[in-house]
Amino acid sequence: MADPLEALFRHGRLVAIPRRGKLRRALLVRLAEEFEPGVLYTEKDVRERLAPIHDDHAALRRHLVDEGLLQRSRDGGTYGRPAESRGDASP
Repeated sequence: MADPLEALFRHGRLVAIPRRGKLRRALLVRLAEEFEPGVLYTEKDVRERLAPIHDDHAALRRHLVDEGLLQRSRDGGTYGRPAESRGDASP
């Protein structure tokens, strides 16, 4: 069975972003894997990881934050994967 996410890519670049649903969530989870758990990234770092995937890297960043797959620091200077994405969330 083919991976349904593969239909969203051409030559390694994302060509379609689903508006909602399971496919969108699966895509964003896959994109979040571009970021190592426990590492803080500057906005430039995030851009450098997402720009090769899709021209609208800012939209991808916003979607990742909106879905809780990346967290933005209060001052907006850094991004990182939340603890629950790393599997070490505390009660």
